[in-house]
Amino acid sequence: MIELKQKKLIRVTLKIKYKKEGIEMDRAEEQIREYEHQADLQRLRGLRPIDDDFMRCLFKDNIELAEFVLRIIIGKEDLIITECQTQKDMKRLVGARSVCLDAYGTDSSGKKYDLEIQREDKGANPHRARYHSSVLDVENLNAGQDFHELPDTYTIFITEKDFYGEGKAIYLIERINLTINRPFEDGEHILYVNGEYRGKSDLGKLMHDFNCTNAADMNYEIMAKRTRYLKENPRGVNEMCKVLEEMRNETAEKTLVQTIKNLMETMKWSAEQAMAAMKIPTSEQEKYKSRL
Repeated sequence: MIELKQKKLIRVTLKIKYKKEGIEMDRAEEQIREYEHQADLQRLRGLRPIDDDFMRCLFKDNIELAEFVLRIIIGKEDLIITECQTQKDMKRLVGARSVCLDAYGTDSSGKKYDLEIQREDKGANPHRARYHSSVLDVENLNAGQDFHELPDTYTIFITEKDFYGEGKAIYLIERINLTINRPFEDGEHILYVNGEYRGKSDLGKLMHDFNCTNAADMNYEIMAKRTRYLKENPRGVNEMCKVLEEMRNETAEKTLVQTIKNLMETMKWSAEQAMAAMKIPTSEQEKYKSRL
């Protein structure tokens, strides 16, 4: 994706160009949108399942694929996934930092799964894994329920690089009682999957597929079929372009929120003062305040 600042510069440049050529602004906006659409199509060709924006569509409404991937990662061939959501917002605790899960699933025994793509090491920080795991707990225990009713949870980070640098396919993180050297058995499981692993095992083949841009190069037909749909089928391509546009808007909003925070910090302003200085309409200010 073209960086936000670059896109703004391109938009301004094109508007100046069209103005000089006597093209009306409505027509200019059409041409700019078409330019952005073509840029999205170009980017789509280079996307892989290990890219966040492609993964968002890969697992959307696709329990079969989520089940297939989790069976390989967890090592449980009879795993049955009954529900799968992408970009699941977890906001149960008011005032706490919210988390948006890449893929959130439930199996037939009630166990919960959070599958995350982490392209950079900083995104796979162990404290982040701990927080994701705790959010799953808070989300799945209602008032009046006993603590033993907490479901087992699996927080899974698929990292593009080998986070621990030991060449293993997968790193299993479990709590243990150090004094007696026994598992704590609290039902919390954290897994780091090495996206660089290319062994002959099912997981090695899966990680190969996660790094492919071309469906024809994939080992598993279930991955290839979904990839072909999103890259070659007109309906699938349209779905992907909508997601890329949404992510473009999300990036713009995140930049705006960060700018508000920066002004509040450096100028010692309130949120209202910062947004007024940025000329953010009053009708939109509450939306941004909730994200500060």
